Amino acid sequence: MASLHALTVQSLDGQSIDLARYRGKVLLVVNTASQCGLTPQYAGLQALYNELAPRGVEVLGFPSNDFGAQEPGTAAEIREFCTARYAVTFPLFAKVVTKGEAAQSPVYAALGKATGKLPGWNFAKYVVGKDGVPLRFFDSRVAPDDKGLRATLESALAAP
Repeated sequence: MASLHALTVQSLDGQSIDLARYRGKVLLVVNTASQCGLTPQYAGLQALYNELAPRGVEVLGFPSNDFGAQEPGTAAEIREFCTARYAVTFPLFAKVVTKGEAAQSPVYAALGKATGKLPGWNFAKYVVGKDGVPLRFFDSRVAPDDKGLRATLESALAAP
């Protein structure tokens, strides 16, 4: 599979972001939503980011309205919600389509192709290695402090 580092995405603020900037970092890519029963996972994702960013882990949040229309807000509303409610400081990107359809985000097309799995709900997680190649998919119900998720992140950090 080609590296995610070959892709360019839009930040929540409308800036063009080359994912090559994350080369050498372990990524945790998450499809997020502000009005979901799993939305409190933002707190766990931020805690994980606070702890592991100094060691080379980046959490990348991709808001999506695909499931239950639970991310209807504008970019400004999403930013305000995430900042005010959860003090989110990890990178958030423009709203994307995660499902396998014509409008699907290239990021999620690549993640799905590499792992054989696409999100079935909000807050699905992918661990991506330092080389930009997706390593593993975690279902939405897997919390940010899950031992298996943490072990996968640690293993990816330990890899050359």
